[in-house]
Amino acid sequence: MAAFFNTVGSGAFGFMLPVLAGFIAMSMADRPGLAVGFTGGALAVSGVSFASIWNPDTPAVSGGFLAALLAGFVAGFVVQKLKQITENMPQALDGIRPMLIYPLGGILIVGVVMCAVNPIMGAINTGLGNALNAMGGSSKLLLGAVVGGMMSIDMGGPFNKASYAFGIAALSNGNYDIMAAVMVGGMVPPIAIALSTTFFPKKWTVEERNNGFVNYIMGLCFISEGAIPYAAADPARVLPSCIAGSAVSGALSMLFNCTLMAPHGGIFVFPTVGNPFMYIISLLVGSVVGAAILTALKKDRENA
Repeated sequence: MAAFFNTVGSGAFGFMLPVLAGFIAMSMADRPGLAVGFTGGALAVSGVSFASIWNPDTPAVSGGFLAALLAGFVAGFVVQKLKQITENMPQALDGIRPMLIYPLGGILIVGVVMCAVNPIMGAINTGLGNALNAMGGSSKLLLGAVVGGMMSIDMGGPFNKASYAFGIAALSNGNYDIMAAVMVGGMVPPIAIALSTTFFPKKWTVEERNNGFVNYIMGLCFISEGAIPYAAADPARVLPSCIAGSAVSGALSMLFNCTLMAPHGGIFVFPTVGNPFMYIISLLVGSVVGAAILTALKKDRENA
C-alpha cells in the first residue's frame, strides 16, 4: 500500500513544476503561452543542458522550483514578443500564428534558454541546499521565525508567496524543515483570529464573530487568506498580531526539528510530518500568542 501511494503521489507531483511554469506563462500570454510554459517547466525538471546533450555522460542537474519559475516567466515573455512581432503579418496568415509560430518558435527559444540556464539554476539549488544543511541552532530558529512571519505579512500576497516559494525550493533539495515552518506559519493567522472571536466576543462585531468559526477550518486547511477580511478592516492590529504568532510557530517548528514532505494540505498532510506532536504544539502556541496579542490590541466594540 505504501508503494502504491508513493507511486501515485510521485506521478502526481511530477506534474507540479511543469504546471506551475505553464500557468505562469498563460497568465502572461494567454492560452498560447501554456504549451510553451509546460515545455519550459519539463526541461527545468529534467535538468537538460547543452553539455548533457553534447556528452551523454555529463549528468543532468535539475534546476528544480527556481528553474521552473524562471521558465514560466521566460515562456510568457517570449510568446508576448512573438505576438507583437507577427501582428503585422498578412491577415491570410493569421491562422498559423497560434497554430505554428507561437508554439514552435516559443518552444525552440525556451528550449535554448533552459539548456543554458539549467546548470546555473542547479548550482544555485545545490548551494541553497548546502547552506540550509549547514544552518544550526539560532540560525535555524531565526530562519523559521522569518519564513513563518512572512506568511502573515500579506496573507497570500508577494511576501507570503516568496516565503512559500523558498519552502518549496528547500523541499526540492531535501530540506523538509523549512516547508514545515512555512506551512505552520501560514496556518496561524486564521486560527488566531478564530480564537479571539470565540473567547473574547466583546472585541468583535456580531458579523465578525459569526464568520470567525470558518477561520478554524481555513487555518487548519492552510488557507491564510481567511484572515484577509479581518486584516483589511483593521490592519494596524491584526497584521502585527498574526505576524508575531506565525513567527513563534515557525521558530518552534524549527526548534523541535519538525519536517514536512508535502508542499500544501494543512492537517490533511500531518501524517507526513516528522515529529507531529511537537508540530501541533508549535501551531497551538503560535495561534494562542497571535490571539492574545490581537485581543490585547483590540478595543471592545459598542455593537458587540
